[in-house]
Amino acid sequence: MYFNWVKTNKWIKTFFNNLVWVIPNSDKKIYLTFDDGPIPEVTEWVLDILKLEGIKATFFCIGDNIKKHPEVYKRILSEDHQIGNHTFNHLNGWKIKTDIYIENFKMCENEHSKIETQNSKLFRPPYGKILPRQANAIRNLGYKIIMWDVLSFDFNSSTTPEKCLENVISNTEQGSIIVFHDSKKAEKNLKFALQKSIQILKNNGFVFDVIK
Repeated sequence: MYFNWVKTNKWIKTFFNNLVWVIPNSDKKIYLTFDDGPIPEVTEWVLDILKLEGIKATFFCIGDNIKKHPEVYKRILSEDHQIGNHTFNHLNGWKIKTDIYIENFKMCENEHSKIETQNSKLFRPPYGKILPRQANAIRNLGYKIIMWDVLSFDFNSSTTPEKCLENVISNTEQGSIIVFHDSKKAEKNLKFALQKSIQILKNNGFVFDVIK
């Protein structure tokens, strides 16, 4: 289970200010991100939509999925999207010993490096759950830990497609990091909400960029 909020609370951002929740800028930029891929069909559909809309995004990839579907991962890279580490097995850091968590993180890093030699040094903890000592160890390896400002809740079966769209449109502000999921669990809501969200946000003057 993720934290149960769509818009990340300001006090959370302030208290955990060593994590990246938003990216301040003066150009009305926002940052579209996808978790849990790459997988055939769903990730490929996302890439088709991004290409059609002419925007770039950041994909936080599970190492085991990279291993299973390297051709989909290569397509993400070939179309100039950004990538990040999401552990090898989608681990909940609150339930895993730090040494095991970091080993799993490095396993994912290794899958990235087999295909992409220029590692982006971005990490998103699955479920947003990470212990301080885990975060410190990952930062000491040169990584930024990327959280989010807006969670679409596309993965939640109790979220309607219309509510998923509303979650994104009603809460996105300049600098927002937005989370969708390129997964089978999220597919129904994703396919309803993603392109509509992009088009409405464009019409509202927002510009999409990748996280660096």
